[in-house]
Amino acid sequence: MECRECMDLLADYVDGTLPKDQAELLDWHLEGCPNCVAFVNTYKGTVDAARRLRETKIPPELQQKLVAFLKRSARA
Repeated sequence: MECRECMDLLADYVDGTLPKDQAELLDWHLEGCPNCVAFVNTYKGTVDAARRLRETKIPPELQQKLVAFLKRSARA
């Protein structure tokens, strides 16, 4: 397994939904790849931080501007 393949599996790996055989291959890769270990740890930290965020409402004016921006971006 190459580093690029590991990145494709990362979300399911962190969520614990990656099939066992793929998780074992990823674990094996991580044992020998400090760069991927660092990336996985950073990814896990980001996921954990995002889960702790509270959901808040954005002001209606900002919501309208965001929707307009996204529509313009989709057309471009």
